[in-house]
Amino acid sequence: MLIYFILNSRNMGTSMESQGKKKILFLCLHNSSRSQMAEGLLRAIYGDRYEAYSAGVETTTVNPNAIVVMKEIGIDILSQHSKTPQEFQDILFDMAVTVCDRAKVACPICSTNLELPTQFPKAREVIHESFEDPAAAVGSEEEILKIFRRVRDEIKDWISQTFGK
Repeated sequence: MLIYFILNSRNMGTSMESQGKKKILFLCLHNSSRSQMAEGLLRAIYGDRYEAYSAGVETTTVNPNAIVVMKEIGIDILSQHSKTPQEFQDILFDMAVTVCDRAKVACPICSTNLELPTQFPKAREVIHESFEDPAAAVGSEEEILKIFRRVRDEIKDWISQTFGK
């Protein structure tokens, strides 16, 4: 009986912990670089306060360069995968963030009308913060990684300013 109580208490603590966190959805066109890095960064830096998710208007795969530059700062996004917003249609997000201009245009994806029936996720607030697409970079491997690092650092700084309050 005591063992059941202890295990049950642990489970309750985890779910109660999760219930207090705000849910944030990062959206970009392909869910391969910017939104994946944002998801990993928010989870790593402020995972005690936020549940981070990401999705793309179209899905592809997580860009290997995004995985490399995140690993350089000790964040492993290897297990993350590209997702569509429809996968989150039953979740009410506290905030949805479009991280590229094309996603903003293509995104009545997140509705702030919480009463409207939709196959897409809903969010109490939708904001836009555009970052350069590092996947579009051309040059040597080192030049491309340099752009990925810069975009990663810009996203990290923005996350600290926006969610670290």
